[in-house]
Amino acid sequence: MMKQSKNGAGHFYIHLAAALLAFGTVFCLTACSGESKIETGESIEPIVTDSTEPVTLPTETTVITTTTEPAAPPDISVNMLAVGDNLVQTYVYKAAQARAAAGEEYNFAPLYEHVKPIVQEADVAVINQETIICGDGFEVSGSNFNFCSPPVLGDTMVDVGFDIFTLANNHMLDRGVEGLSASINYWNKMMSKYPILALGAYTGPGDQDTLRVQDIKGMRIAYLAYTESLNGYSIPDYSELRVGRTYDEELMERQIRRAKEVADAVVVAAHWGVEDTHTVSPEVKELAQKMINWGADVILGSHPHTAQTMEYLTREDGTQGFVFYSLGNFISAQTDNFNVIGEMARFNIVKNGESGAVTVEDIGVMPVITHYEDTFSNLRLYPYNEYTPELANSHALPYTHAPGESAKDFSMDVINALVDANIPKEYQWLE
Repeated sequence: MMKQSKNGAGHFYIHLAAALLAFGTVFCLTACSGESKIETGESIEPIVTDSTEPVTLPTETTVITTTTEPAAPPDISVNMLAVGDNLVQTYVYKAAQARAAAGEEYNFAPLYEHVKPIVQEADVAVINQETIICGDGFEVSGSNFNFCSPPVLGDTMVDVGFDIFTLANNHMLDRGVEGLSASINYWNKMMSKYPILALGAYTGPGDQDTLRVQDIKGMRIAYLAYTESLNGYSIPDYSELRVGRTYDEELMERQIRRAKEVADAVVVAAHWGVEDTHTVSPEVKELAQKMINWGADVILGSHPHTAQTMEYLTREDGTQGFVFYSLGNFISAQTDNFNVIGEMARFNIVKNGESGAVTVEDIGVMPVITHYEDTFSNLRLYPYNEYTPELANSHALPYTHAPGESAKDFSMDVINALVDANIPKEYQWLE
């Protein structure tokens, strides 16, 4: 493109105007970026002079206007990572004890060091904290139906890179209503200490109806969490505490629809389904479709402790949301091969800059393996792309079972078979 100085450009327009006036004609010029017009009033006689004196133009001056359509705002894309149950059983916290330095009681960091870089790459990382953290004054326990993890676990998970902690699961009342109250207080203190959100357990009805919304990169993302079970326990009538339940569809519909009104995208954590199976129940599929219809953009399933499939679900208007039916375990000390292979789900939530429509794109699922050796030594997490046949062959599972128990077999072939059976090929992220 030829550049002109401001004075040169002005000179060009004056002589063009004089020429046009001489012919008494109106010209319209059209540019690709908009419409340019040259407007004149009444016909003006051309100016003729033999003098070298400057020419004075008539007071009715030619005007050049340009109209340019504003560019559409750019799309916004937020990269998210989600994992399943952080199931800190006895041998998990004992592994943290074994790695503690002088003056420390627990050191969980080495257990997560191999997955930390992947978690930290995401704009937002979400985890289900399966075991309750009650804070000081509550005994640490990794026994089923009696979970209580040490407070330092929460700090470690923030350091690993998690931003969103979903608390709604079947172990929320393992330490009674007093433990649940203490856990809510613990997470409220954590939220004042770190830029994180914790949701799924609330001090009362008003707190439960206060949406947790994250502003990131110009997008507003609302988070909700519900659990199907409380292991047969219930919150006493005298308590104001609240937990979101999947059977309360009226509550879920109201909250999801409201979240969609105030936020660009809605992410729902659902603790549901049948444990120790890769089969998604019809009831779970039916509820997932309802939540997508109400406005959920992403559903993060957990509870079965197994990796399950995932899919897009379509609303009546043709738009879609995405459901991960079960992300399985993140970390655990369980003793079946289907329990030690979970999912790390990576995806983009994209807001169209022009229409505001939200889509879920670029989905990839990396298997994550809980590794441990004889007597649960060397317990830690590995992403699939760092796990080796040598590690698989050293896993304790094949050596802790009676012959013929296929759920205890372990090798890279076993891992690959479980991955292929439960993570659709188009979503496998293995490298």
